[in-house]
Order: sequence, then structure tokens, then C-alpha cells
Amino acid sequence: MPITLPETLPAFDVLRNEGVMVMSPERAARQDIRPLKIGLLNLMPKKIQTENQFARLIGATPLQIKFELIRMSEHQTKNTAAEHMEAFYRPFQEVRDEKFDGLIITGAPIEHLPFSDVTYWDELAEVFEWTQTNVQSTFGVCWGGMAMINHFHGVQKHMLDHKAFGCFRHRNLAPTSPYLRGFSDDFVIPVSRWTEMRQDEIDQAQTLRTLLGSDEVGPCLVEDPDHRALYIFNHFEYDSDTLKQEYDRDIANGTTINVPLNYYTDDNPLMPPLNRWRSHAHLLYGNWINEIYQSTPYDPQDIGR
Repeated sequence: MPITLPETLPAFDVLRNEGVMVMSPERAARQDIRPLKIGLLNLMPKKIQTENQFARLIGATPLQIKFELIRMSEHQTKNTAAEHMEAFYRPFQEVRDEKFDGLIITGAPIEHLPFSDVTYWDELAEVFEWTQTNVQSTFGVCWGGMAMINHFHGVQKHMLDHKAFGCFRHRNLAPTSPYLRGFSDDFVIPVSRWTEMRQDEIDQAQTLRTLLGSDEVGPCLVEDPDHRALYIFNHFEYDSDTLKQEYDRDIANGTTINVPLNYYTDDNPLMPPLNRWRSHAHLLYGNWINEIYQSTPYDPQDIGR
């Protein structure tokens, strides 16, 4: 089954050309089925790139998905055309009375700031509380996951001496988890962050369960059943060349940065990078969608009750 997107959204043609099943809202309305309503609260500066990445994973599942793009109400992006934001995004205050089967909260390039110093922190905290009554399952990604686990459990983020940057090996710590169905015991995930969450502090919140972790870069995927949420601190959604774009940008800006580890062939940035995480990315998001489908009420108004 396809993902429903506006035909004028750039992701529509991108995904269709990749062979992903996409459907216009007009066609979806003619089908006698209730699609899962999945929101993307997009906090990243490159909105279109992030839309494509998550729509690609959500659209690969065998269910019909209605994909909604959400932004913070007052924060104005400087990196995406105002026309795009006006055409495809709705401010949170406009959707707060609606119910969602799932919500993805992306990362944001503001790791160096204390959470309380983020200009839209108050509204984001409102979003977190809203998920408890209006969203069946929430997926916080990178900074979004760090912010959410901090809000609900007080777990702090810590600055690193150097950027965790590259493709790092991770271990499957919970093979029986339905979110890890089909996962290998060992695999790589792209990592790109200046901060970390520490396992001993996560363990202090006894209801949290770490599902994926790395000896090199720490905990990765944490389940929070009390808040119907998952928090992932790394980037399964990244395209093959996303780390390359970040590395090339930093080099061009004169920023001191290491070559992303285990990413290029022979760690040579002149060689093309190899994508070694794509299959597990589809597994994780497909499993998440399946768990939503199995648990969400048929009547959306019953979500959160």
C-alpha cells in the first residue's frame, strides 16, 4: 500500500522515481480504508531533504499512510523557501486538536544549547505533553529524542570532546523486541552528533529499555512504554551521501572535522561512500508502523484515552 502525499510535494516525484508507491490525497479518498496518520514535526534546516528521508522509510510499509508535515508555530526557517512551508506545512497550534497514529520528531542542529535556551522550547514541551493524549506512538530522532527523554525523565545530554561522526557498529540488545524483528545481531548506523546520552543515567529511569547500543558511541535506541515512545540518537534515515554532505560542508567552512569513520571505502573521502544501513532502517520503521497498526484504535478519537 502507498504513502499519501500531495502531488506537488518534491518527495512525491523523488519517491515515485525510486519505485516507492505514492498516492495523491484525491485517489486515497476513493479507497474504503482508514490510513494511518503519521506526522513529521520537522526541526531540521533542510526541510525537503528530511521529508524525503522519512517519507521513503514510511512509504515502504504495506499500509496506506497519510503523511502530515508539521512545524513549530512561531519559529521561522531560513533554509527552506517560504512558499514550500506555506504550501505543505501546518503549525503545531493548528493541529493540536487532531489525533495522530504516529509522530516523528526530528533532530535539530542546536546540540550546543541547553534545552531551556532553545527559542521554541516551551512550545516543544507542549508538543511532548500533547503526544500523551493525541498520538498513539511517538518517535524522537537524535536531538528530538534527547529532548523528549529529558522532558519526561530528566536524562541529560553531555557534550563530547570531539564529534561522533561516521558509521559505527551497534549491537542488538533486545532480539525479542517487536521493534527489532528481523534485525541482525551486529550492524552499522550513521552517527553525527556532538553530544551523548549515558547508559547509566538512562538506567536510573527504570521504565526505560535500551534496545540498540554501541561500545563506541553509547546507547542508540531506547523504548519508553509509559509514554508510548521510542528515542533514537543516531540516523538510520540518512541517505547514502548525507555524511558526505556534512563533511564537505565543514571542510568548505574551515571547520575542524575528522573524516567520517567507516564510511568511505578505505576511509578515503575521494572514494564513494557505501550504504550499509539501508535494510535495517527499513526494518526499524516498518516494525514501528506495524506496532502502531496493531495497537491504534480504529476510531482515531479513541487515541490517548
